[in-house]
Amino acid sequence: MIHVQDASNFLKIIKVGLTTLYKIIPVEPFNLVLFGGTGDLARREILPGLYRRFHVGQVQPGSKIIAIARKHLTEQEFLNFVREAITENLDSKLIEETNLVKFLSLISYRSLDANNKNNWESLKGSLDLSLTTAYYLSVGPSIFSSIISNLAHHDLIRVNSRIVVEKPFGHDLASAKELNRKLSKVFDEGQIYRIDHYLGKETVQNLMALRFGNVLFEPLWNSQYIDHIQITVAEKGGVGGRGEYYDNSGAMRDMVQNHLMQLLCLVAMEPPSKFSPDAVRDEKLKVIRSLEPLAANDIVLGQYGQGGSVPSYREDVGNNTSTTESYIALKCNISNWRWANTAFYLRTGKRLRKRVSEIAVVFKKLPHSIFLDHPQINGNVLAIRLQPNEGINMTVTIKEPGPGGMRLIEVPLDMSFAKSLHGEVGNLTNAYERLIMDVIRGNQTLFMRGDEVEAAWKWTDTVISCWQNNRKQPQIYDPNTSGPEDAYMLTNKDQRRWREIEV
Repeated sequence: MIHVQDASNFLKIIKVGLTTLYKIIPVEPFNLVLFGGTGDLARREILPGLYRRFHVGQVQPGSKIIAIARKHLTEQEFLNFVREAITENLDSKLIEETNLVKFLSLISYRSLDANNKNNWESLKGSLDLSLTTAYYLSVGPSIFSSIISNLAHHDLIRVNSRIVVEKPFGHDLASAKELNRKLSKVFDEGQIYRIDHYLGKETVQNLMALRFGNVLFEPLWNSQYIDHIQITVAEKGGVGGRGEYYDNSGAMRDMVQNHLMQLLCLVAMEPPSKFSPDAVRDEKLKVIRSLEPLAANDIVLGQYGQGGSVPSYREDVGNNTSTTESYIALKCNISNWRWANTAFYLRTGKRLRKRVSEIAVVFKKLPHSIFLDHPQINGNVLAIRLQPNEGINMTVTIKEPGPGGMRLIEVPLDMSFAKSLHGEVGNLTNAYERLIMDVIRGNQTLFMRGDEVEAAWKWTDTVISCWQNNRKQPQIYDPNTSGPEDAYMLTNKDQRRWREIEV
């Protein structure tokens, strides 16, 4: 199992020649109560991820995984569901029948309606509450309150209990405060894990290692040397089966307020005093609070139209008059000494040319070029790719090989995991695996704190109010493109260009 960087440093890496030995440190036996155990997220990510942790020896016998859902399934029917989830979503090389049978022995199923008080005592009777117990809410936010209330009412919470909450963490500042209020009535902040799977990605954590573990970059990580930063999260698919939710949310609430905001914070934050949960989250909070309000011309909205056999956004959501944005691009500024006058360009959208997520740090051009035939040498670009093909590369200028004078070309210094790890990139621990293990170990570094969520919503609400007050409407764009034309103007007016979303 390949695992390069972990927030808790639970993985020790020893290199011997070309062989890398990896030591997995097991966690103590635990209870994981998975609400929404028959849902899509459980099937695609959570259950396969837990099996992988068991397969490598990190999840120990004696642990219990109790799945909760409203469906009336027998124990065997649910175990068949788990088996199918694992075989469909993991490489067959990882699936050993003996191990799979042992893993399935840890799992049980309860049919339970979170909105009533039946069967909660049965759940309590099946748990050893002396163990670390994590309640994972892989459900819609409409039933968060009922689950939280029932956990308290049936005395299911102890000092070693944790609760994991999936986004959305509210719909606006008011609802985020209300959710935090409900959580804090029952749980201490140290027991609450607001999960954003982007923070569990290998490359996102390597961004912190790159910045704060190398003397090479941190002295240059400021407005004196960096021209601007681009953060792109492009999706090739449409809204899929999330039409009703997405049409009430849009790209700003669904992606910018959480995923892109977290990436922005990690890029822009000051070095924390140490790599500990509150030290890191304190610095992220300072970034959010330093974000300047946006003007209307700093915001571009888009909505994908119909193209060939691809239905339009309005067709996908079943709303012919929808003005919800499926694409948004923003130009942001951070009011502090490090980032004064440095633009941060953020964009995310659906039905774009390719599925890609990256952070591009674009350094300034040379103040003076000694190469008379090449007076306009481009600035260096450090690109951190989150997906696909996780990795990091940097564009540098070199002399083109061969005779004939000083001919300069730009080439990438590729630090992709696929190459540096000798093709083992497919075995990297995925985001959910890492984050669930962090929950069990009690490490909150990669999870959002309540005040951080509220600060993000406060800024998000001002952005939404800005475009609503100025009556900005989404521009229709063709599927399989880079988005609306107006997005190009956002950078062009500053004599800059978006990086291409290449197929």
